Amino acid sequence: MDVERASQDVGVDLAAVARLPADGTRAAFCLALLDGRSWTATELARHAGVTPSTATSHLNLLVNGGLLVEERHGRHRYLRVADRRVVELIESLAALAPHQAARPRSLSASGRQRALARARLCYDHLAGAVALAITDAMAGRGLLEWGPEPGLTGEGAAWLAAVGITVPSGSRRPLVHACLDWTERRPHLAGAVGAALCSHALTADWITRIGTTRALAVTATGRQALHDHLGLPPADL
Repeated sequence: MDVERASQDVGVDLAAVARLPADGTRAAFCLALLDGRSWTATELARHAGVTPSTATSHLNLLVNGGLLVEERHGRHRYLRVADRRVVELIESLAALAPHQAARPRSLSASGRQRALARARLCYDHLAGAVALAITDAMAGRGLLEWGPEPGLTGEGAAWLAAVGITVPSGSRRPLVHACLDWTERRPHLAGAVGAALCSHALTADWITRIGTTRALAVTATGRQALHDHLGLPPADL
């Protein structure tokens, strides 16, 4: 019995979902949309280096398969990731995927790759080396329980309040979630706390977007704040 037939026999067509990102163009779309924003079909086509008609074909598959949702405003079609479960799926697949030495086509492309590995948006929270440094510092100070069942400690709740980070109440979303980082191959802080920290960092000018990508840069204000609040050496940020 083949795998696809077996999955259907138990009522779960796993292959139907697995084949959606199993294409270079569709994978490029999914990774780009991890910045949490909505992209037009034209922007995604340009990003992946394909024609608009090819992009439309692939986007239709992703929308029909439930990985993306679309909104139409006039002549424009906007695409975004369907929900956080899809974000976790894409990040987990990226972390498991073999990493090949990239061959940047230009100095600017090489710089973008380094910037993404250092700090980037992962939908609504921070990812990359900076995110791992923040997570490690919070766990080391007893603000997080960073084990099989990660959580926020009492000291962590008090720290958030002291820094001015507000976590929305009433959400069914876990306060703390470990999201596997595809460049660092270790989990970084996600969940409601991770999203609130990222939102505060952007609002307080601790971090700033680099151009139109999901890469981020830590500002001078951010380096000082992360040193003051978590003891992170400014030179490492």
